[in-house]
Amino acid sequence: MFTGIIEALGTIVAVENQGSNCHFTVSSPFAAELKIDQSVAHDGVCLTVVAVDAAAGTHVVTAIDETLRVTNLGQWEPGRHVNLERCLAATGRFDGHIVQGHVDATATCLSVEDQQGSWLFRFGHEPGPGRLTVNKGSICVNGTSLTCFDSTDDGFTVAIIPYTYEHTGFHQLRPGDTVNLEFDIVGKYVAKLLGRTT
Repeated sequence: MFTGIIEALGTIVAVENQGSNCHFTVSSPFAAELKIDQSVAHDGVCLTVVAVDAAAGTHVVTAIDETLRVTNLGQWEPGRHVNLERCLAATGRFDGHIVQGHVDATATCLSVEDQQGSWLFRFGHEPGPGRLTVNKGSICVNGTSLTCFDSTDDGFTVAIIPYTYEHTGFHQLRPGDTVNLEFDIVGKYVAKLLGRTT
C-alpha cells in the first residue's frame, strides 16, 4: 500500500522490449536501498523490482502487456522523470490517502494555468462507473495524492504548490500529456454498494 506522498524523482535511463514485456531501468536516490521483489510505485503504478545495481544507482522493473495497455508506461522514454514511492512502512505516517498502485484509467492534461505562486492543472478522462471524483476529495495523479475541485463526470482540477511542482513530475507536464489516475478506493466501494459499478 502507498500514500501518494512522492519520495523522489527517478529518471528512466533505458527501455528494453522483450516479447510483450517492457523492462525499464530507473535511476533514483534510493536505488541502493532497494531489494529484488520489492514493490515501488512508478508514476502511481505498482511495479516489482527485478534487478538492482547499487553502484550505478539504478533498478529495473518489468511491465507486462496489460500494464502497458492501461497506463502511460508505453510512452516512457529515456530521460523522462517519474514519481517514485516505496510501500508505506507500518511505522510510517499516513500523510496522503490510501493508494494501491493500481491504475484505474488514464487522463489527458487539458490545461496548465500559472497562478503566480501555484499552478492549476485541469485533467479530462473518459466517464465511467467507478471513475468518481468529488470536490475536495482525493485523487491520485501519477502517484501523487492530491485534492480535486471543479469535479465533473469526465474531469477535475488540482492545484499544485511550488514544492510539489518542483519535486514531482508536474513540472514536466504539458497540455496533451497522458497521466495515470487512481480514484479513491473508498469512493469506489461506495459506488459499488450503490450499484454504480461492478
